[in-house]
Amino acid sequence: MTQSPTAHTPAQEQARAQFTVPAQHPMVTVLGSGDSLLRVIEKAFPAADIHVRGNEISAVGDPKDVALISRVFDEMMLVLRTGQPMTEDAVERSIAMLKASENGESDGQETPAEVLTQNILSSRGRTIRPKTLNQKRYVDAIDKHTIVFGIGPAGTGKTYLAMAKAVQALQSKQVNRIILTRPAVEAGERLGFLPGTLYEKIDPYLRPLYDALHDMLDPDSIPRLMAAGTIEVAPLAYMRGRTLNDAFIILDEAQNTSPEQMKMFLTRLGFDSKIVITGDVTQVDLPDGQKSGLRQVQDILEGVEDVHFSRLSSHDVVRHKLVGRIVDAYEKYDTTHGTQNGGHKSRGKSVHKGK
Repeated sequence: MTQSPTAHTPAQEQARAQFTVPAQHPMVTVLGSGDSLLRVIEKAFPAADIHVRGNEISAVGDPKDVALISRVFDEMMLVLRTGQPMTEDAVERSIAMLKASENGESDGQETPAEVLTQNILSSRGRTIRPKTLNQKRYVDAIDKHTIVFGIGPAGTGKTYLAMAKAVQALQSKQVNRIILTRPAVEAGERLGFLPGTLYEKIDPYLRPLYDALHDMLDPDSIPRLMAAGTIEVAPLAYMRGRTLNDAFIILDEAQNTSPEQMKMFLTRLGFDSKIVITGDVTQVDLPDGQKSGLRQVQDILEGVEDVHFSRLSSHDVVRHKLVGRIVDAYEKYDTTHGTQNGGHKSRGKSVHKGK
């Protein structure tokens, strides 16, 4: 893509940029089916005029807007050159990243193309990759550190991306096994009062981990890998007293661990192993008055060498767009009303930073 020199009109303080899309890229890949991608860009820059003629795209408007529009198309072309298609969501996220960098809200070290083209795992015709800058930094942190905490609201890909990295590590023989665990305490329920065998009681708590595995591995191979101990899915209580060597270990729903459970889990770390701990500190289901191990551990281990905290926000939600708005709405309500999760703070529960 080429860009013509920017022309300034002092009276109107406008700038103009022109892009030529190379012939090897059909315009539908740049503009989207029914111009859907173009409409996303126009909506993001309502004051600018964007026109398309043949394979020429021109933009006229405020110099800052035109410069950002120019960068958006440049980043789109870099992605398209890798053979990866652009989607409306990818264009929206690219624009958000570029605007955040322009406004000084991020350090801007990574470009949208670098984020959107980082492949983690390919399985059955689909590729798992980060979709936001914070997700990319979370994935990079897993590569660089032995223990990584992924903390953020629902839908930010904390567990899913960790699972993809675990499968990648197993397939590349960086580890010999994957261990997936989560505390079997949610919504005030007690396993002893639930019907069924122990396996039947704990299975619903572990089901999300099985679901993610089925997205990333041949479903027929999972029972074999589990029977061989290559993949283990178990409640957190089963980790006590063990030393886990040559393993990629994921603790999910860590906000529902007690401080004692968190310490127990962290000290299971063996040689040539990696631990990823994920959780949402705004959705703690522990009994009233009991501290969350995930909240406390941030005060204890922040700054410790080879331990990294990746914090994701509503901007990193990759589910339905409404999920991010719901997360923001709850945070706003809690801030205004002094509540937690939209409800009254529990009596006897200490509520302060890091606890």
